[in-house]
Amino acid sequence: MSSPDQDTGVAAVPPETMVIAVTGVGAIIGQGIVKSLRQCRYAVRVVGVDRNADSPGPRLCDAFEQKPDASEDSQAYLDYWTRIVQTHGICLVLPGLEIDMAFFNRHRTFFADLGVKLALNTAGLIEKTGNKWDFGLELAAFGYPVIPSARPASWAEAIASLGPAPLLLKPLQGNGSRGIQWLEDEADFNYWTRKANYAWMLQRIVGTPQEEFTVGVFGLGGGRRLRPLIFRRRLSSAGNTLVAQVVPEHRVLEAALDRLCEHFQPLGPTNFQFRVENDTAFLLEINPRFSSSNSLRTAFGFNEAEMAIELHLLGQTPPEPRICAGKAWRYTEDFVIHAGHSF
Repeated sequence: MSSPDQDTGVAAVPPETMVIAVTGVGAIIGQGIVKSLRQCRYAVRVVGVDRNADSPGPRLCDAFEQKPDASEDSQAYLDYWTRIVQTHGICLVLPGLEIDMAFFNRHRTFFADLGVKLALNTAGLIEKTGNKWDFGLELAAFGYPVIPSARPASWAEAIASLGPAPLLLKPLQGNGSRGIQWLEDEADFNYWTRKANYAWMLQRIVGTPQEEFTVGVFGLGGGRRLRPLIFRRRLSSAGNTLVAQVVPEHRVLEAALDRLCEHFQPLGPTNFQFRVENDTAFLLEINPRFSSSNSLRTAFGFNEAEMAIELHLLGQTPPEPRICAGKAWRYTEDFVIHAGHSF
């Protein structure tokens, strides 16, 4: 890490160095973005942002700014961003949390007036993917195969609509596996629907865990995209990718991506999640942002952080990624800081 300037507390930055803020550096997505920036072709100075200063994330960055204890809809929070942008000379923000993506989406004009670029997808796609039920209706409206779903008042109604158990209960909002429950019978239905403190829906389980895929797409707008990176994946209990294997070609998924990108027209980092059943690519969700597997994709030649610099900051079309084959596993590793003395 750079040594802070004695007068201002800010490290001196060469003119050619890009100062980039990454939010959510206390969590896996933000840390993956930082890791990807360290492997990109550009000279960058990383300013990490998070509410929690007590994690490895801040120590992976060149500077760290802790979020204030203020509502993200408050003037105090906007003032915080004004200060850190001006203090560090931030030119681009890469959001690492869904809540941050929503905040920046609401305040595009504010940051434009500050002279800061935001690595954001289109406002339309962010809005359309915010509610799983409404998103399913959007898919059905343009003729894309939709996972059978329902919002039943009883278990009998659920079985009549979706078929035999097991079924999945999912929150209408959110991502990953948070809030998803496996329902085997009426007792499960009654327990989880009573306990859930969020709006929910039920879905039939499609495909198998062996046919689940996460696909990194870098959208160029207007339905155009770069070559995607397709992972066959196995999930952790938290819903993040635990094991990922590159799939060089997949006719069904690539045809699905053509249709979906033409309709939704993604811009920048976009994550598509699928299960394939009987040659049908059922779309689990679209995350219109960096996903938890972004650093895994970087390891195989698909560096979304670098592409975001080129598209959102430099106004250039990134070159086609050179994707290599392979397999990756995630594992737990210690991050240790010695205090410098024994006792």
